Amino acid sequence: MTDADFSLWVYLSRTPLLWLTVTLLAYLAADRISAALGRHPLANPMLIAVVIAAGVLFATGTPYRTYFEGAQFVHFLIGPATVALAVPLYRNRRTVLRAILPMGAALLAGSLAAMGSALLIADALGVPGPVLASLAPKSVTAGIAMGIAEGLGGDPALAAVLVILTGAIGAVTVTPLMNGMGMRDMRARGFAAGLAAHGLGTARAFHVDPVAGTFAGIAMALNALLSAILAPVVLRALL
Repeated sequence: MTDADFSLWVYLSRTPLLWLTVTLLAYLAADRISAALGRHPLANPMLIAVVIAAGVLFATGTPYRTYFEGAQFVHFLIGPATVALAVPLYRNRRTVLRAILPMGAALLAGSLAAMGSALLIADALGVPGPVLASLAPKSVTAGIAMGIAEGLGGDPALAAVLVILTGAIGAVTVTPLMNGMGMRDMRARGFAAGLAAHGLGTARAFHVDPVAGTFAGIAMALNALLSAILAPVVLRALL
């Protein structure tokens, strides 16, 4: 690399547009790879995009703070994208209303199981209180989970990492797990994916079936609300 090239790179690396472009190109490349692999569960576009973007940051020695100055524009769109889930919800409103009671029961059971099992295992392993507070909202979408964790005395950044890990594991395992269990009802499959694996699980559900994606979006939204209520109660009971 010549001095001129290096100077150009230093200039571009400090502009938000560069990292926004890197983020979008990483996802486009990841989506192409996923499509080429037949949308295999392991070929999750989000995971591939994270690996690509992280590789670029590592190769260029770019601090995360610098990267986020550009990527925050995509981060901002998480809110509108979540609200946009109302569109498939409205289109499938009759199907949703017919299953409202089973959904309520599944929501409560699933939220308590996701939160309680993780906290009990972590507590048994001697994990300290602040980390437990960060772990409690692991199945909630990142923006809300960070707020819940901070309110409980946890670390929002750690909560975000745990949320991403939970979603990634869920998105990879949900389809083979549901197939192995013989679960064919797309409403149930989607609801379970959205409840346990938030946004990544919802994205995977939409790849599989529109109805599954709709119910995953419903579960993700409702679990965020319920977890904000249950997390302090469950954590207090545990500690």
